[in-house]
Amino acid sequence: MKKILLTYTIILFLSSFTTLSYATENNTTHSTQTTPSKTAVAVFAGGCFWCMQPPYDKTLGVIKTVAGYAGGHTKNPTYEQVSQDTTGHYEVVEVIYNPAIVSYKKLLAIYWRNVDPTDVGGQFCDRGNSYRTAIFYTNEKQKQLAIASKQALIDSKRFKKVVTPILPLKRFYPAETYHQNYYKKNPLRYKFYRYTCGRDARLKQLWGKD
Repeated sequence: MKKILLTYTIILFLSSFTTLSYATENNTTHSTQTTPSKTAVAVFAGGCFWCMQPPYDKTLGVIKTVAGYAGGHTKNPTYEQVSQDTTGHYEVVEVIYNPAIVSYKKLLAIYWRNVDPTDVGGQFCDRGNSYRTAIFYTNEKQKQLAIASKQALIDSKRFKKVVTPILPLKRFYPAETYHQNYYKKNPLRYKFYRYTCGRDARLKQLWGKD
Protein backbone atom coordinates (compact mmCIF):
# COMPACT_ATOMS: atom_id res chain seq x y z
CA MET A 1 0.00 0.00 0.00
CA LYS A 2 2.86 2.37 0.78
CA LYS A 3 4.31 1.85 -2.69
CA ILE A 4 0.99 2.72 -4.34
CA LEU A 5 0.52 5.80 -2.19
CA LEU A 6 4.05 6.95 -2.87
CA THR A 7 3.37 6.74 -6.61
CA TYR A 8 0.26 8.89 -6.23
CA THR A 9 2.18 11.37 -4.12
CA ILE A 10 4.96 11.77 -6.65
CA ILE A 11 2.39 12.57 -9.34
CA LEU A 12 0.62 15.09 -7.12
CA PHE A 13 3.66 17.00 -5.98
CA LEU A 14 6.20 16.63 -8.78
CA SER A 15 4.90 19.66 -10.65
CA SER A 16 5.25 21.95 -7.64
CA PHE A 17 8.04 20.55 -5.52
CA THR A 18 11.50 19.20 -6.12
CA THR A 19 12.17 16.13 -4.06
CA LEU A 20 15.46 14.65 -3.05
CA SER A 21 16.41 11.13 -4.01
CA TYR A 22 18.04 8.80 -1.60
CA ALA A 23 19.95 5.77 -2.76
CA THR A 24 19.15 2.41 -1.22
CA GLU A 25 22.03 1.03 0.76
CA ASN A 26 22.65 -2.39 2.19
CA ASN A 27 21.82 -3.02 5.82
CA THR A 28 24.53 -1.90 8.19
CA THR A 29 25.68 -3.18 11.55
CA HIS A 30 23.48 -2.89 14.61
CA SER A 31 22.99 0.79 15.31
CA THR A 32 23.71 0.59 19.05
CA GLN A 33 27.37 -0.16 18.30
CA THR A 34 27.94 3.55 17.71
CA THR A 35 25.83 4.94 20.54
CA PRO A 36 27.17 6.37 23.81
CA SER A 37 27.43 4.25 26.94
CA LYS A 38 24.70 4.23 29.61
CA THR A 39 21.93 3.89 27.06
CA ALA A 40 19.19 1.33 26.64
CA VAL A 41 17.35 -0.05 23.62
CA ALA A 42 13.65 -0.67 23.06
CA VAL A 43 12.13 -2.16 19.91
CA PHE A 44 8.50 -1.75 18.83
CA ALA A 45 6.48 -2.86 15.81
CA GLY A 46 3.61 -0.53 15.06
CA GLY A 47 2.88 -0.86 11.38
CA CYS A 48 4.71 1.50 9.03
CA PHE A 49 8.06 2.31 10.61
CA TRP A 50 7.99 5.76 9.03
CA CYS A 51 5.14 6.62 11.38
CA MET A 52 6.72 5.19 14.52
CA GLN A 53 9.86 7.32 14.48
CA PRO A 54 8.25 10.78 15.01
CA PRO A 55 6.56 10.13 18.39
CA TYR A 56 9.80 8.83 19.87
CA ASP A 57 12.09 11.37 18.23
CA LYS A 58 10.24 14.15 20.02
CA THR A 59 10.42 12.41 23.39
CA LEU A 60 12.88 13.86 25.90
CA GLY A 61 15.51 11.26 26.74
CA VAL A 62 15.37 9.50 23.38
CA ILE A 63 18.78 9.73 21.74
CA LYS A 64 18.05 8.15 18.39
CA THR A 65 15.52 6.03 16.51
CA VAL A 66 16.25 3.60 13.70
CA ALA A 67 13.72 2.07 11.33
CA GLY A 68 14.31 -1.61 10.74
CA TYR A 69 13.19 -5.20 10.77
CA ALA A 70 12.88 -7.81 13.53
CA GLY A 71 11.25 -11.13 14.28
CA GLY A 72 12.00 -12.94 11.04
CA HIS A 73 14.10 -15.82 9.81
CA THR A 74 16.00 -14.32 6.87
CA LYS A 75 19.43 -12.74 7.33
CA ASN A 76 19.87 -9.18 6.10
CA PRO A 77 16.33 -8.82 4.74
CA THR A 78 15.51 -6.13 2.21
CA TYR A 79 12.41 -3.95 2.23
CA GLU A 80 11.11 -5.72 -0.86
CA GLN A 81 11.43 -9.12 0.82
CA VAL A 82 9.84 -7.98 4.07
CA SER A 83 6.94 -6.21 2.38
CA GLN A 84 6.17 -9.41 0.45
CA ASP A 85 5.85 -11.31 3.77
CA THR A 86 8.51 -13.83 2.78
CA THR A 87 10.93 -13.31 5.68
CA GLY A 88 8.71 -13.33 8.76
CA HIS A 89 9.93 -9.89 9.80
CA TYR A 90 7.97 -7.01 11.25
CA GLU A 91 8.66 -3.39 10.40
CA VAL A 92 9.99 -1.99 13.68
CA VAL A 93 11.54 1.06 15.22
CA GLU A 94 14.58 0.73 17.47
CA VAL A 95 14.55 3.38 20.20
CA ILE A 96 17.89 4.20 21.78
CA TYR A 97 17.30 6.15 24.97
CA ASN A 98 18.74 7.37 28.25
CA PRO A 99 16.93 5.47 31.03
CA ALA A 100 17.94 8.16 33.52
CA ILE A 101 15.72 10.61 31.62
CA VAL A 102 12.91 8.53 30.14
CA SER A 103 11.67 5.19 31.48
CA TYR A 104 10.72 2.09 29.53
CA LYS A 105 7.24 2.44 31.02
CA LYS A 106 6.95 5.84 29.35
CA LEU A 107 8.07 4.39 26.03
CA LEU A 108 5.41 1.69 26.38
CA ALA A 109 2.74 4.30 27.05
CA ILE A 110 3.78 6.18 23.91
CA TYR A 111 3.72 2.95 21.94
CA TRP A 112 0.16 1.96 22.79
CA ARG A 113 -1.23 5.36 21.83
CA ASN A 114 0.36 5.20 18.42
CA VAL A 115 -1.01 1.81 17.35
CA ASP A 116 -4.26 -0.08 16.97
CA PRO A 117 -3.74 -2.99 19.39
CA THR A 118 -6.96 -4.68 18.24
CA ASP A 119 -5.88 -5.31 14.63
CA VAL A 120 -4.37 -8.75 13.97
CA GLY A 121 -3.89 -8.29 10.21
CA GLY A 122 -1.76 -5.15 9.99
CA GLN A 123 -2.13 -1.49 10.83
CA PHE A 124 -4.51 1.01 9.27
CA CYS A 125 -4.31 0.79 5.45
CA ASP A 126 -1.21 -1.42 5.53
CA ARG A 127 -2.11 -5.09 5.55
CA GLY A 128 0.11 -8.11 5.98
CA ASN A 129 2.32 -9.76 8.59
CA SER A 130 5.11 -7.20 8.34
CA TYR A 131 2.71 -4.47 9.48
CA ARG A 132 1.44 -6.24 12.60
CA THR A 133 2.04 -4.85 16.07
CA ALA A 134 4.49 -6.38 18.55
CA ILE A 135 6.65 -5.40 21.48
CA PHE A 136 10.14 -6.90 21.33
CA TYR A 137 11.90 -7.11 24.68
CA THR A 138 15.68 -7.17 25.11
CA ASN A 139 15.82 -8.41 28.71
CA GLU A 140 13.67 -9.89 31.45
CA LYS A 141 12.84 -6.53 33.02
CA GLN A 142 11.49 -5.22 29.72
CA LYS A 143 9.51 -8.42 29.28
CA GLN A 144 7.81 -8.08 32.66
CA LEU A 145 7.09 -4.38 32.18
CA ALA A 146 5.63 -5.03 28.73
CA ILE A 147 3.44 -7.85 30.05
CA ALA A 148 2.21 -5.63 32.88
CA SER A 149 1.51 -2.78 30.47
CA LYS A 150 -0.49 -5.00 28.16
CA GLN A 151 -2.43 -6.51 31.06
CA ALA A 152 -3.26 -3.05 32.36
CA LEU A 153 -4.69 -2.18 28.96
CA ILE A 154 -6.74 -5.38 28.94
CA ASP A 155 -7.97 -4.75 32.49
CA SER A 156 -9.07 -1.25 31.54
CA LYS A 157 -11.67 -2.88 29.25
CA ARG A 158 -11.11 -0.11 26.77
CA PHE A 159 -11.00 -2.67 24.00
CA LYS A 160 -12.67 -6.04 23.53
CA LYS A 161 -9.33 -7.58 22.59
CA VAL A 162 -5.64 -6.70 22.60
CA VAL A 163 -3.76 -8.83 20.08
CA THR A 164 -0.27 -7.29 20.28
CA PRO A 165 2.25 -10.04 21.17
CA ILE A 166 5.27 -9.59 23.41
CA LEU A 167 8.27 -11.28 21.82
CA PRO A 168 12.00 -11.73 22.50
CA LEU A 169 14.28 -9.69 20.28
CA LYS A 170 16.67 -12.07 18.54
CA ARG A 171 18.10 -9.77 15.88
CA PHE A 172 17.47 -6.26 14.64
CA TYR A 173 18.34 -5.22 11.10
CA PRO A 174 18.39 -1.51 10.19
CA ALA A 175 16.28 -0.68 7.16
CA GLU A 176 17.71 0.90 4.05
CA THR A 177 18.96 4.47 4.34
CA TYR A 178 16.10 6.01 2.37
CA HIS A 179 13.64 4.75 5.01
CA GLN A 180 15.45 6.42 7.91
CA ASN A 181 13.72 9.60 9.13
CA TYR A 182 11.50 9.51 6.07
CA TYR A 183 9.15 12.04 7.62
CA LYS A 184 11.99 14.57 7.68
CA LYS A 185 13.42 13.81 4.25
CA ASN A 186 10.06 13.75 2.46
CA PRO A 187 7.58 15.67 4.65
CA LEU A 188 4.96 16.18 1.95
CA ARG A 189 4.94 12.56 0.84
CA TYR A 190 4.92 11.43 4.44
CA LYS A 191 1.96 13.61 5.39
CA PHE A 192 0.02 12.53 2.31
CA TYR A 193 0.70 8.86 3.04
CA ARG A 194 -0.21 9.16 6.70
CA TYR A 195 -3.46 11.00 5.90
CA THR A 196 -4.59 8.69 3.12
CA CYS A 197 -3.75 5.67 5.24
CA GLY A 198 -6.21 6.90 7.87
CA ARG A 199 -3.75 6.50 10.71
CA ASP A 200 -4.57 9.64 12.67
CA ALA A 201 -8.32 9.26 12.18
CA ARG A 202 -8.22 5.72 13.54
CA LEU A 203 -5.95 6.67 16.45
CA LYS A 204 -8.36 9.44 17.42
CA GLN A 205 -11.21 6.97 17.26
CA LEU A 206 -9.33 4.52 19.49
CA TRP A 207 -7.70 6.86 21.98
CA GLY A 208 -9.61 10.13 21.78
CA LYS A 209 -7.58 13.05 23.05
CA ASP A 210 -5.22 10.92 25.15
